[in-house]
Formats: sequence, structure tokens, C-alpha cells
Amino acid sequence: MNGHVTLAEEVLLLTLDDGTGVAKERAGAACAIPGALLAELALAGRVAVEAGELTVTGREPTGEPLLDGRLDRLATWAEGRRTAKASDWLLTDRATATTDTLKRLVERGLVVEERHRALGIFPVRRYPEADGSVERALRERLAAVVLHGAEPDARTSALIALLHAGKLYWSAFPDVPRKQVEPRFAEIAEGDGAGESVQQAVRTTQAALTAIAAMTAATAATTAATM
Repeated sequence: MNGHVTLAEEVLLLTLDDGTGVAKERAGAACAIPGALLAELALAGRVAVEAGELTVTGREPTGEPLLDGRLDRLATWAEGRRTAKASDWLLTDRATATTDTLKRLVERGLVVEERHRALGIFPVRRYPEADGSVERALRERLAAVVLHGAEPDARTSALIALLHAGKLYWSAFPDVPRKQVEPRFAEIAEGDGAGESVQQAVRTTQAALTAIAAMTAATAATTAATM
């Protein structure tokens, strides 16, 4: 396996069922993953997020294909825009972020892609675990911080804040009641351990999730009213 696993891959590893390869808590992960990519680029010093607006601060490759591909797309998207709102980018990136992150996990050999046809017609892809060592280390790191009070580093602070934004408590701690872990998630998310641009990326992720939830509710209400 080459390079460290990105925040987006960590979120996805936590939300994939190890045995079946089916995604858990899909709605929360759908924005947490593009938010994680943005936060990672902020940690790498390639983007800055201030007052909800994005600025590309460096185009040098990070050496991680998933991030470098995102950086190129983001820079192209931002060019010529009067304002490059982080929330607009997250909603745009939501369409492909999970798919691209899954592809990277397959390339690393951490999950394997299985293709099926539901009812013999509809193509279905699943991603069961192939190498559980990274996820085990990840869960141990989260447990040390969330359950045992260890001080998180910047990357772990960012990850926990993203999981908190997506309300992905069960994916992170399936055997621990939410009320036991949520206060610690909130405490870390509200701290400054990850840096200002990363915090802004996380807050934008939370806002994007709220907007998507509102749009989903409005669509459901409209559909129900016309039936």
C-alpha cells in the first residue's frame, strides 16, 4: 500500500460493511466524503476556506492520486467564478467523490469490488473488506481519543469533526450508544486542533448536509402532495 490513507478513505472504510460491502449510513457519508477530500486538501496547504469561500493556494501535486485529481477538478471548477463557495463545490463533488474514493480503496487492496445483478437485471456493486489492518488501526485510534480521552492530532481531529458533521457515530462505534460518544465528538469538532481552514471545510460540510436534508424533505413532500 502506497502513502497514507486519506480522510475520505477513512470515512468510507468506517461506513462500509466489512462482510457484505454494502454502504451504511449512506446519506451522512455522501457529504462527509467530499468534505473529507476538501479538508485533506486544506491540511496539505493546497486550498484555503475562509468565510465559506474557497481559494486554491497551491497546485503542486501531493503525490496522492485521489487528492491530486480532486485538486485539478476544484481548480478548474473555481476558475472564472466570481465567488467559489465551498458549499457549492461540495454539492457538485458529491456526485463522484464516493465512487472515486472507492476506486482508490480497491487500488490499495483494502476492499475488493464485486459485481452482481439484482433480480438478474440491475447491476449492483459491493465492496467487502480485503485487508482489515488499516481499518483496525483506524478504529483503535478513534477509540483512544473518543473513549479513552487521548489528545487527537490534527488529522484525527479533522476526521472526528467530519464524522460528527455526518452524524456517523454508529459507523464509528457500532457497539457503543450514541449518547456515550456524541459529546466527545462535539467537543473535538468545536476545538481548534485541525486548523482554521479545515474547521471551515467541516462547517461547510455540516451546512451542505443540512441543505441536502432540507431539499430531500421538500422533494418528498412535493411527491406526496401530487400522489
